[in-house]
Amino acid sequence: MKSEIIAVGSEMLTPWRQDTNSLYLTEKLNEIGVTVAFKTIVGDRRKDLVGAIRTALGRTDIIAIMGGLGPTEDDLTREAVGEALTINLRRDGAQVAALHARAATWRIPMPENNLKQADVLEGAIVLPNPNGSAPGQWIDTTYSGYRKLLMLVPGPPNECRPLFDAEVMPRLRAVVPPRHIAKRILKAAMIGESSADKLVAPIYTTYKDVETTILAHAGDIQLTLLCSKANMAAADQRVDELAGRLEEALEDWLYSSNGETLEQIVLDYLGLRQATLATAESCTGGLVAERITAVSGSSRSFLGGAVVYSNEMKTTFAGVPPELIERYGAVSAEVAKALAEGIRHRTGATLGLGVTGIAGPTGGTDAKPVGLVYIAVSDAQKTEVTERNFRGARDRIREWTAQQALDLVRRRLM
Repeated sequence: MKSEIIAVGSEMLTPWRQDTNSLYLTEKLNEIGVTVAFKTIVGDRRKDLVGAIRTALGRTDIIAIMGGLGPTEDDLTREAVGEALTINLRRDGAQVAALHARAATWRIPMPENNLKQADVLEGAIVLPNPNGSAPGQWIDTTYSGYRKLLMLVPGPPNECRPLFDAEVMPRLRAVVPPRHIAKRILKAAMIGESSADKLVAPIYTTYKDVETTILAHAGDIQLTLLCSKANMAAADQRVDELAGRLEEALEDWLYSSNGETLEQIVLDYLGLRQATLATAESCTGGLVAERITAVSGSSRSFLGGAVVYSNEMKTTFAGVPPELIERYGAVSAEVAKALAEGIRHRTGATLGLGVTGIAGPTGGTDAKPVGLVYIAVSDAQKTEVTERNFRGARDRIREWTAQQALDLVRRRLM
């Protein structure tokens, strides 16, 4: 069965508020084999909301509508659903009493407009909301000859999620045909999205029963595989089969078959080899160290790092000779090599990582343009330096550089 999630609220159409509930609801719906086909955000305009509900009724079986159940003039979800389904609202006596009791508990007078929250759609089942004043509603109806399930849930996350778990999920499990969704996430580093798709598209397009999506971000490719079957064993078998073939195609680009982050994989490799890592970062300003230390338990393998932004700090903390910087420049293969070797010696780490570059937007020259970076990885046997040229704004260059640095460490440990 297909579903649609409609988030109601003009505030979510601004840069300052995001719809996070839909991620939670999607996870819960997937647990019972329901696919989320559409997500819609609608402002607090009755005409627009009615249109969105009617569109959803025409293309999906299950519609979860979040928000717009409060007492104010712009809380219009109940009215919009009534108009879309051509059903009336009635004021429910039990809900009126509950609102008065809630106000008494708080020892505050109840404004008259609060009674709006006691309006219930004809045929709807009221869903208790112990964390707020606006109850949810469950509607099992027919639209254009097809069965439709609608659930109205409050918008605040501390109300929406507990209510959905306690009241909506049991009802859905009782009526939704048993389906199971298997999911796998594969990740590859430092391969372009088009290059990755060229390798894997001839494979995943032959699996018509597995939905495959590709997401690219800052040197990271994520392939998500979803398969819905009547039993989990069958779904898992199809996803595992496709994942195995994709892993072979991606070869060394692939770093994770179960959704782990690149920094987690680096730490796993370090742990397996009983190795340690230290970093000396210039243009990334500690971004590599930040990503590593965001992983719980990283102190077992990560000794620490230095942000060596100035030339003086490169010498003080990583032992880079001033004459080397003078001769080759702070952004050079030679200095990157010295940073990696210096921080390794200073800390006693198994591996040293040195990063230097020009993140921009200023500081570039014809010889050394913005985006030029050098990344060195050093161990007791050898030091290797990689030169890359990344394009884009400052943040993008720093993100790509950190990703490349972590991937080079991963490859050294493989």
